Amino acid sequence: MMRSLLFVPGDSSRKFAKAMQTDADALVLDLEDSVALSAKPAARETVCDMLKGDRAGKQLIVRVNAYDTGFTLTDLAKVMPSRPDAIMLPKCRGGADVALLGDYLCAFETAFGIPVGDTGIISVATETAESIQGLPSYTPAHPRLRGLLWGAEDLMSSLGATSNRDGTAAYSGPFQMARNQCLVAAASAGVVAIDTVCTNIKDLAYVAKESSAARRDGFGAKAVIHPDHIAPVNTAFTPTAEEIAWARAVIAAFEDNPGMGVVAIDGMMIDKPHERAARKIIALVD
Repeated sequence: MMRSLLFVPGDSSRKFAKAMQTDADALVLDLEDSVALSAKPAARETVCDMLKGDRAGKQLIVRVNAYDTGFTLTDLAKVMPSRPDAIMLPKCRGGADVALLGDYLCAFETAFGIPVGDTGIISVATETAESIQGLPSYTPAHPRLRGLLWGAEDLMSSLGATSNRDGTAAYSGPFQMARNQCLVAAASAGVVAIDTVCTNIKDLAYVAKESSAARRDGFGAKAVIHPDHIAPVNTAFTPTAEEIAWARAVIAAFEDNPGMGVVAIDGMMIDKPHERAARKIIALVD
């Protein structure tokens, strides 16, 4: 289960060591925004060191620099021998960009003796206006595509917006649109939709509320920029005992009545969409 993805600056071994002690399901070793231009060569070396140790059950994902920087291939050439679990591609414009990265990964996997197809791809899918226009192109999904992450901060610059909030805690209209379209695109492609980071660092109750709303709407995970956010995020994206019991009851009812399209549980009519939802919950648990 990948519920929380904690970003770790690629040039900080100290922060990486602390991140490895957290309950984050995945660490995103960042070579992009959190690393200054002059520090990127050294950060590539540091990320390679991060990838070589015991991963303690965590997925280690490397966020490379975007194609328009000219650094993407340099990043990949350095980190791929250390076998990251996935590559996160920022400012991804759609399925064609994923396919191009897939071709690069095939070449590097072959060159470094890695089974072809082992390295997944996570797209940061809403950072520019062009990216939003490309969301339908993720279907059908590339075999390497693992998830779509929606991002609100870079999109603000792309749109020329002065803020991404509506004066309260809620995202304003254009950013809600990007969020919702990313969710739909991920569902259409059959990959996990990943909610953006919460920038309200100190208010953990708000983090929990935002995370619960994301799961309610269909997101399967959330990106995190502060270790304190991991616990509320993991809690929000973990099925409760009541949800698991309901799911098992629904599945059992349909398995006991294979010819039925509708069954009754505790006086409620349950149909096939409920069964599909139940199986998704159990898949998370398993």
